[in-house]
Amino acid sequence: MSESQYKLSEFTAERLQGPAQTLADYAGKVMLIVNTASACGFTPQYAGLEALYQRYRERGLVVLGFPCNQFGAQEPGSAEAIASFCEKNYGVSFPLFAKIDVNGEKTHPLYRHLKKSAPGVLGSEAIKWNFTKFLVDREGKVIARYAPATTPEAIAKDIEALL
Repeated sequence: MSESQYKLSEFTAERLQGPAQTLADYAGKVMLIVNTASACGFTPQYAGLEALYQRYRERGLVVLGFPCNQFGAQEPGSAEAIASFCEKNYGVSFPLFAKIDVNGEKTHPLYRHLKKSAPGVLGSEAIKWNFTKFLVDREGKVIARYAPATTPEAIAKDIEALL
């Protein structure tokens, strides 16, 4: 079965500080999935992502962060360094996963699925930079893809529509 035929709930990813976790654990929730980095011009979006998570988690939103070091080597740290940075600087409490590749031969299967389900500009599947965001509805359908420059606050209306 190709990644495009999988249901989102069938994917598994390693947690930043812990064992692998299946996305089935988030079944029935609205998900905002983001490739993140600690040393990027968009890194302050962690604050906005955390604010969305705090604002909507009781209504069924979960933000899932996937650190990635493929863009300008802007996420070089260890799992411990990433966790410490995110908590200390932005109070991140939403789930963070281990570093992954979002492009290339070693692309994580989840990101293969996301990119195929919601291509970017002109049908491109490649992730262009850190903080590309994917919005997924409660049934696991990828609803939208947002560019890195799209702030978390700008996505709030779309999230509310799915809650």
